Amino acid sequence: MTISEIAKLLEAQLNSNGDEIATNVTHDSRQAREGTLFAAIKGSTVDGHRFIDDVLRRGAVGVISEFDPPDGFSRSWLKVVDARKALAKAASIVFGDPSHHLDLVGITGTNGKTTTTYLCYALAEAAGVKPAMLTTVEYRIGEKSEEAIRTTPEASDTNRFLRQAVDDGCGFAAMEASSQAIDLHRCDWLRFRVAVFTNLTQDHLDYHHTMENYFDAKKKLFDGRLGERPGTSVVNIDDEWGVLLANDLVARGQRVVTFSQNGRADLTAENIGVSLLSGTSFLLRTPVGDRDVHSPLVGRPHVYNMLAATAAALELGYDLDLIVGGLSRCAGAPGRFERVQNDGDFAVVVDYAHTDDALLNTLRTARALTEGRVITVFGCGGDRDKTKRVPMGRVAGENSDLVYITSDNPRTEDPLKIIEQIEAGVRTTKTEFSSISDRRMAIQRAIVEAKAGDVVIIAGKGHENYQIIGNEKFHFDDREVALEALGKRVEL
Repeated sequence: MTISEIAKLLEAQLNSNGDEIATNVTHDSRQAREGTLFAAIKGSTVDGHRFIDDVLRRGAVGVISEFDPPDGFSRSWLKVVDARKALAKAASIVFGDPSHHLDLVGITGTNGKTTTTYLCYALAEAAGVKPAMLTTVEYRIGEKSEEAIRTTPEASDTNRFLRQAVDDGCGFAAMEASSQAIDLHRCDWLRFRVAVFTNLTQDHLDYHHTMENYFDAKKKLFDGRLGERPGTSVVNIDDEWGVLLANDLVARGQRVVTFSQNGRADLTAENIGVSLLSGTSFLLRTPVGDRDVHSPLVGRPHVYNMLAATAAALELGYDLDLIVGGLSRCAGAPGRFERVQNDGDFAVVVDYAHTDDALLNTLRTARALTEGRVITVFGCGGDRDKTKRVPMGRVAGENSDLVYITSDNPRTEDPLKIIEQIEAGVRTTKTEFSSISDRRMAIQRAIVEAKAGDVVIIAGKGHENYQIIGNEKFHFDDREVALEALGKRVEL
């Protein structure tokens, strides 16, 4: 498509005749090549305009910007009101609207996004549809996978990924849609066959400031403000924010499918049983029939994820028996209540829980599965929402028998200051705790302390295989460190 045609669709001011053909769109100067349309975005830390000369040397055919072109600029310059919005629309246009050529499911919520995405992927695979997915852990097309850079990529990267998925024969894709990504227009102009709301609890208030703003950002995925309304909205109505969302969407005349563990809904779960050894079982009730489900996933929170994925799969026309088969085989996402293999008489579990609500769910699951003690190791990330540190400390204290407070990714904050804030929450309880800033040492101490029947929960980092201290990133995997500690315990 020519630059002039794109400019017209973007309602942009164009400084040239725009005869050049755009074959690529990016916000990242390193991705620029012949035929690239470059969106110069002025971010909070980096200004894309600094890289214009570089992208032109690489063969870029034009620039999208909110500002006027420099004097004497000889390439096409598309002046727009909002460069992020324009990036999303231009990417959709240039890559041929790939979200229109497969069944795209978008999943948002504070907790459960990643596991629900993995489940949706597994259910598409079980139905014989080649799937793709964008998650916090990985970007995957069929058997091809690469490590994720962020939960939800920029709009240009997402559309490029979806175009590759379509070209590789995928008929389905699932993606996590974070609140910040939605707010930054990374999901604009995507056509979602199904949009899923998992839950909403306190997180990211350093960015959104209030829960109302946080909810409103999520709501954009459902109400059409991104460009198109989803075909169906799947909503958890055991969550108070989910009830508000469902009621509003129904009032707008949109199709809503609800799910619940606690009351009446379109999909429900009854007779839930959970075991560290055998996983989770329940009676699934749906509008097209009831089935017994047996899953390797452990914990009642995963029942919500399975209900959400099942609702999405049914909306896509998948057979219920194939869905149940897919649920029985999907082990979920790495680092989500992942048991570290251990021949001892106690359990070690690594979990991504990094909000007070997620930590509460994880510890409640652990409590229900053990006759011994719950020993919790966790910290909080630096340069992130500070308001959740005291609540997380309180939750850990109220639901553990012993707590080891440690570092997560302190980034540029003083880890000891972060620990002090968490301690204030634990001190509101009567639970014994110890503060050890060295995460490796904290994990080792917890595992040495464990006795028969105990469960050691290592929370906060899950699948992450790094730790960020200052501005440096070091290799650190909770699962590897736990295995090392288990090995040393055997040697003692």
